[in-house]
Amino acid sequence: MGGQPDDSRTLTIVDRATLDAGLLQAHADHDLPGLITLYTQAADQAEAAGDINAACFFLTHAFVFALEDGAPETIPLNQRLVTHGRAHPITGPRHD
Repeated sequence: MGGQPDDSRTLTIVDRATLDAGLLQAHADHDLPGLITLYTQAADQAEAAGDINAACFFLTHAFVFALEDGAPETIPLNQRLVTHGRAHPITGPRHD
């Protein structure tokens, strides 16, 4: 499960075909940390290209996998989605 960030998540993917192949393999392997990293990289690429809709699509996937894994990336991914108006900020549990 989540915990400390894993240094292996700092992959550098330079082209879209390699990124897509990595995503397919991470899905096949049920590699949640890999999925978080790769979807975040896809979002970064889309955002750099000015395609905010695609960036948010990929960020949403990264965010869902981060939630599932209990990963430390959950809050920063949520904040990125909030910045683009695609999510509400995560808050603590309700006590009412």
